[in-house]
Amino acid sequence: PETGSVPNTRGFDEFFGYLNQAHAHNSFPEHLWENQSEYLLRGNWFNQKKQFAPDLFSARTLSFIERQQRDPFFLYLAYTVPHADNELGLLQKNGIDAPDQGMYVREDWPDVEKNFAAIITRMDSDIGRILQLLKRKGLDENTLVIFSSDNGPHKEGGHDAGFFRSSGPLRGVKRDLYEGGIRVPAIARWTKTIAPGKVSEFPWAFWDFLATAAELAGVRAPTGLDGISIVPALLGKEQRAHDYLYWEFFERGFQQAVRQGDWKLVRQAPNFKLELFNLRDDVGETRDLAATRADVAARLRKLFESARAESKDFPTKPV
Repeated sequence: PETGSVPNTRGFDEFFGYLNQAHAHNSFPEHLWENQSEYLLRGNWFNQKKQFAPDLFSARTLSFIERQQRDPFFLYLAYTVPHADNELGLLQKNGIDAPDQGMYVREDWPDVEKNFAAIITRMDSDIGRILQLLKRKGLDENTLVIFSSDNGPHKEGGHDAGFFRSSGPLRGVKRDLYEGGIRVPAIARWTKTIAPGKVSEFPWAFWDFLATAAELAGVRAPTGLDGISIVPALLGKEQRAHDYLYWEFFERGFQQAVRQGDWKLVRQAPNFKLELFNLRDDVGETRDLAATRADVAARLRKLFESARAESKDFPTKPV
């Protein structure tokens, strides 16, 4: 909190959770933060594991909705499930911590995979409770709920991303800029506004959310955003597409990827070869077309330079 960069100083009226990435690896922490004060979890002291943080997030969410039901509200519920406890994984080879293994306890699976399935099922059940509360309070027809993930499946804490085939037909996992690392489903529920069972192939990104929320709230979005409103797509109307979508990842040698229409260009590092894929025909990114469609590769390569702003924290050439 002493940094001043906490949710309460960034526009949120209330906050409950973690303030540090490494702290958030632990699903049974000794404390969380309530606004800018420590919230002690004595049930987890002395190596006890009696207070599962995601359970507390669900309970706070239900309480918040009960209190705010008469006024408009925005709620950001950031479950850490199924992130691994990377530090615990190094010690025990099982960094997927769970209160119990639930319905999977008798499965002939490694314990780490039983835990993985159990915490996802637990989260799914809690989301169901939240949706039921919205309906019970008569709020479901006036509340948009969006569920998604910040990256593809991981292989951390002893978990095998291939055990449940979590990437499906996609290549790669978390930290890759192939589709398996960055393409995730998004589920939107808005009773009587979004048709149930409707599927959209429109590609969008998290930086579109602010513009979308602004339109839904009836206010002007800030200028200079990269994002666009996806309200038309949510409502099943004609949607303006991005000219391109750009990603970069600095942790493993400055990877870059850009998508324009069905074409996608990937580069693992500044001096590495270019890989070009047509996602319409090859969603698994198995056929590199950079040599046969050099014109497309050259066009997209220019976006590697123009789509980004240079940063001293994330330079193109590490110092």
